[in-house]
Amino acid sequence: QVQLVESGGGLVQPGGSLRLSCAASKSIFNTYIAGWYRQGPGKQRELVATITSGGYTNYADSVKGRFTISGDNAKNTVYLQMNSLKPADTAVYYCNLKVAAINYWGKGTLVTVSS
Repeated sequence: QVQLVESGGGLVQPGGSLRLSCAASKSIFNTYIAGWYRQGPGKQRELVATITSGGYTNYADSVKGRFTISGDNAKNTVYLQMNSLKPADTAVYYCNLKVAAINYWGKGTLVTVSS
């Protein structure tokens, strides 16, 4: 069992930046895909970005060029650097880890983009 804990959410003005962190409770030695999803008010949960254990990344079109996903295996942590934030980015952001055919989810962290 792996627990995921997100942090870094908060209130930011349009055009601002935030960095989200997702810490796993233990090291993952298998092949994995880690990612960030988000769910805005009245919307379905959607993919934001993923990173594989080999370092390959994938982004939703809506965040390409603005968000960057990265990982630090030594710290068992995945990050999401979010720049040029827009009100449309307001959502609860969830960390996800897929390993050995099991999906793990964090409880989410709220990001609010508003002036």
